Amino acid sequence: MTDSPYRLILCTCPNNQVAEQLATSLVEQRLAACINIVPGLTSIYRWQGKLEKGTEVLLLIKTTREHYSAVESALQQQHPYELPEIIAVTLDEGSPDYLRWITTSLEDV
Repeated sequence: MTDSPYRLILCTCPNNQVAEQLATSLVEQRLAACINIVPGLTSIYRWQGKLEKGTEVLLLIKTTREHYSAVESALQQQHPYELPEIIAVTLDEGSPDYLRWITTSLEDV
């Protein structure tokens, strides 16, 4: 089985303003073809030995394997969290036309 070139990156943000800033930056830099902003998440997690609960906003970042490292680097530099959630999932299948659109959206013009 070959590794698909397409990735979906999940990244939580503290609020909609931060989510929109990060999404705009990544799309403007052609590091992501499209980013969905999903508000209203409740996250429960352990941080520094304490159980935490908070409201967050989720970014669904569509990109390619080739752009993953640059996306990760940009998120780490721009994100306000000490340890931002950056999880990549390989997209093994999808609409061929949509996947081609991801590729062409990331090309230099």
